Amino acid sequence: MAAVSYRSEKEAVNVIRNFIPAWFAVIMGTGAVDILFHVFPYGKGSQGMKIITLIFFLLNLSLFIVFAFISLVRYIMFPDAWGVMIRHPAQSLYTGTFPMGSITILTIAVGLIHDDYNFGGKPFMYVLWSFWWIDVLCSFLCCFGVLHYMKTTHTHTLETMTPAWVLPVITLIVTSSGGGVVASSLYKYSLNHALITASLAIFMVSIGLSVALMILTIYLLRLILHGLPPGGTITSAFLPLGPTGQAGYAILLLGQFFETVLPLPYGSSKFLVAETTGASINVVCTIISVVLWSLASGWLFFALLGVQNIMRQTRIPFKVETWGLIFPNGVYANLTLSLASTLDSTFFRVWGSIYAVATLILWCFVTTRTFVLIRNKRIFEIPS
Repeated sequence: MAAVSYRSEKEAVNVIRNFIPAWFAVIMGTGAVDILFHVFPYGKGSQGMKIITLIFFLLNLSLFIVFAFISLVRYIMFPDAWGVMIRHPAQSLYTGTFPMGSITILTIAVGLIHDDYNFGGKPFMYVLWSFWWIDVLCSFLCCFGVLHYMKTTHTHTLETMTPAWVLPVITLIVTSSGGGVVASSLYKYSLNHALITASLAIFMVSIGLSVALMILTIYLLRLILHGLPPGGTITSAFLPLGPTGQAGYAILLLGQFFETVLPLPYGSSKFLVAETTGASINVVCTIISVVLWSLASGWLFFALLGVQNIMRQTRIPFKVETWGLIFPNGVYANLTLSLASTLDSTFFRVWGSIYAVATLILWCFVTTRTFVLIRNKRIFEIPS
C-alpha cells in the first residue's frame, strides 16, 4: 500500500510539474464551442439552447479554476519552472492562452448570465468589467512580454517558424472582442464607461491585427521557401483563422456598438454628435469584417490542403497543443454566424451552422482522445 501511495504521489507531482500553459487551450476550445451554442441560429434563444450553453459555461469555468490552481501550485512547488517556460521558444508562446480562455468565459457571463437571465444587475456587470480590465493587463503583458523575449532571448529561424508565433498577439484581439461584448451591456449603466471600454478595444484590435498580419505574411514566405510544417505541427496551420476571424468579430461588435451610442448627447465634437457618424462607422466595420472573413476563408483552404498533404505521408500525433485546433475554427464559425445575423444572409447562416457543428464534432473527438491519454498519463509530457 505504501508503494502504491508513493507511486501515486510521484505521478501527481509529475503531472503538476509538466502542466504546461498550453493546457489553457482546453479552456479556449471549450469556450469557443460554448459561444457557438449561444449564437447558433437554429433554436437561438430557446430554453434548451440556453441550458446547453449554461452547462458548457459551468464546465469551462470549473476547468479554468482547476487549471489555474494547478498552475499556481506548479510555480510554487517548482519556482524555476516559470523562468524555464518563459525562455522556451515554443512553450512561452502559449502563455496567452490564459487571458484568451478567460475571455470566452467572460463573454458567456455577460451575454447569458447577465443579459439573458438578468443575474446580478449593475453590481455583477461591474464585477465582470473589472475582470475584463485584469484580462487587458494580462493580454498586454503576454503580447509585448513574449514578443520581447522572442527578440532578445529565444532562438528562432524562418525554417522552424509556425503560426504559433501569432498566439501572444491574438491575446489583444480576443480581449478586444470581450471589450465589445462588455461595452454593449455596460452602456445602459454608464455611457462614459462603455465608451472607454470600446475605445480601448479599438486600440487593442488595431495593434493585434496589424502585428498578426505581419507575422502571417512572414509565415506565408516560410511556407513558400521551406514547405509545409513537418508532422504534427501541421495542425498549427489553422491558427491564422484565430486573428482574422476574431478580429472580424471584434470589429463587427464595435461597429454595432458605435451605431447604438452615436451621436453623443453632449460635447462639441462635430464628428461624435453628427447624425450619420454611428451608421457610417458600422458600415465601415461591417465591410472590414467581411474582408477579414474572406481572408480567414483563404487561410482555411491553405490549412485543409496542408493537412491532407501531410496525412497522406504520416500520422499526426495527438498532443495537448492539438486543442489549439478548436478555438480558431470556433471563432471563424462565430464570425460567419454573426455576419449571417448582420446581413440576413442565408449563405452565411447555413455555412456558419455547418462549420459550427463540425467544430463541435472536432471538440468531441479531441475531448475523447484527451481523456484516454490522461488515464495513461501519456499526455503529460516533460517539456524539452
